[in-house]
Amino acid sequence: MVVAVAVSGSDNVGKSTQIRLLARESGVAEAGSLDAHDPRWEDARARGLADWWFRRAALEEVVDVLACSYLARSAAADTTGTGVVRLMDRGMPMLEASVVATVAVRELLDYEAAVQRARGLLAAYRDDIDRAEAGEWGVLLLHAAEPTAGTMRALAREREVTLRYATYQRVLNEHLHMLAAAGQFARTIVVGDRPILDVQHELRVLLRDRLGISVPGLALHEVQVAALGGLSESGKSTAGAYLATRHGYARLKIGYLLAVAAARWGIADVYALDEVDIAELLVLGLEMYCTAHHFQHLVSIESLHRAGVTVELAKLLGARLMVVYLDAAPGLREARSMAGPADVRERDAVKRSRGAERVRELADAVIDNNGPRLALYHALDSIAISNRWRLAVPQRASVADLGLPSRLAVYLDALLARVADPAAPLVSLLAVTGSGARGKYQHGWSDLDVLAVAEQDMLSRLRAVLGELAGQLGGIKLGFTILSAAECAAGTVTPRLLHTLVLIGTGVLPVLWHADSLVLPCPDQQTDAFASLADGVAAAIEIRRQLLKPELDLRSLYKVTALVAKVGLRGEGEEHPGDTEAFQALLDRFPAFFTGLDPAVVAAARHEDQAAIQLAHAILAWWLATLPTARPGSLQ
Repeated sequence: MVVAVAVSGSDNVGKSTQIRLLARESGVAEAGSLDAHDPRWEDARARGLADWWFRRAALEEVVDVLACSYLARSAAADTTGTGVVRLMDRGMPMLEASVVATVAVRELLDYEAAVQRARGLLAAYRDDIDRAEAGEWGVLLLHAAEPTAGTMRALAREREVTLRYATYQRVLNEHLHMLAAAGQFARTIVVGDRPILDVQHELRVLLRDRLGISVPGLALHEVQVAALGGLSESGKSTAGAYLATRHGYARLKIGYLLAVAAARWGIADVYALDEVDIAELLVLGLEMYCTAHHFQHLVSIESLHRAGVTVELAKLLGARLMVVYLDAAPGLREARSMAGPADVRERDAVKRSRGAERVRELADAVIDNNGPRLALYHALDSIAISNRWRLAVPQRASVADLGLPSRLAVYLDALLARVADPAAPLVSLLAVTGSGARGKYQHGWSDLDVLAVAEQDMLSRLRAVLGELAGQLGGIKLGFTILSAAECAAGTVTPRLLHTLVLIGTGVLPVLWHADSLVLPCPDQQTDAFASLADGVAAAIEIRRQLLKPELDLRSLYKVTALVAKVGLRGEGEEHPGDTEAFQALLDRFPAFFTGLDPAVVAAARHEDQAAIQLAHAILAWWLATLPTARPGSLQ
């Protein structure tokens, strides 16, 4: 059985592109263009198609050519042998819409009159039209949800627009919207500014879920692509290697992807194609890779040398594509080349001829790679983070909400007054962290931990403020941490501070003040858990340092032991900010391991040396047991 899937829509909405991308899948065949089903189109083109359509040919002739073409295509048998699905560019409802728009232009009729005139012209074909339409499953692509906006979008993509063509598009869009409202299509998709592959993904899901057609989904729908451009020796390879090693990107070469896709679809010379086809072929190569590596959601491709292909890639991938251009001075690039300056100049000439320099104008990010390699790494960190971590506006809490002792509340109020004056703030954010933020502050045990986001030029003024207020702390230890906004954006923070960003971003940790314009990255749970492992490693080492001291520092031992427990639980997807709660949760999670530990030890460890030591040994033993046994002789 043949299933006719008809994709309709006004001009420039992407019908042909969507069909072309679908048709590359096995089992899906194109029904062919309308002009292949009536020989009169050849004569019309020879006479000038627009002139024939709107002026020279009798209106009845134009309608007959259109109707016969639609009906002949619908009646054509599926001789492709490739499966049960035939894709048609423009379904039967488009016949009426085209005739309505043509009549409106040629006879200067208003919309309602044009509809009546068109239906009269098509009356002789009505039974055949109805039968053909009953055999179609129709999808309508609209530029916009409202016809006037749709007309403007259709016309905006034309180089030249005559009054006649503008009228045609206006009426065509109006009638398509009317047909959609009347239920003439099985599904209507508003394209708007959506990337081509988003619409393609929706079409494939529809074919699978509504028609039961075995069309594969798009793996690229879940993938972020960083495309690296730049002239020779600008740092593209270094950037690709760093993204792969530091951030888990799959590093792919554009030439390889094109070659693989070309081999699959029997294309002898990729570069004989136009830029639209090259971009689509590159995306198909990416799709092949991502389908085979469905777990890989981050990919970098190098190197972008063609501005036109870059433009088309952006249309296909939308926000899932980030174009990164690496810029470096000619002298520096020539000095980097092992083959010498002449080699760089020769390769640059080829790349410039393809539009490589113009990729800079299209880039989402331009990296100045004239400085230290560390600057390149940090720039790439920011790019990788922007693709993975969402931005969050911190929530606020008052000092009174923290339930701190009155001395500390007075101190924080005074601190806020001096550093968070909206007219001239010294910081962009001020937050209490640790036990003081959770209502767990205990005098003699807890410190007052404060985090600020501030820039380096504010350090001396902040130091003066802290010195001025120090007497109000009454001996309570203050831990004051400062991060710059750039460090937050690049994620260049310690594991503990990264976890603090998670707490702020998820609203678990409200802040005392932040600038209205401030947004912070919120790291994902997996990144937080993996980064925390470094803290766990350091804490496991520190437990042993504490246990070896001549005089036990109970508080330090207890805290570092709790940190190991928290890190271990974070790896299990659990979050327990309280020390006692973390200990108990770890024991509950792994009861078989802690069978010999008296539960009373957990409660006593905060106050009794021997209990703290016993608990530290138990938690350390659990941590070490997670390591594989060293092979004999491996450390010799």
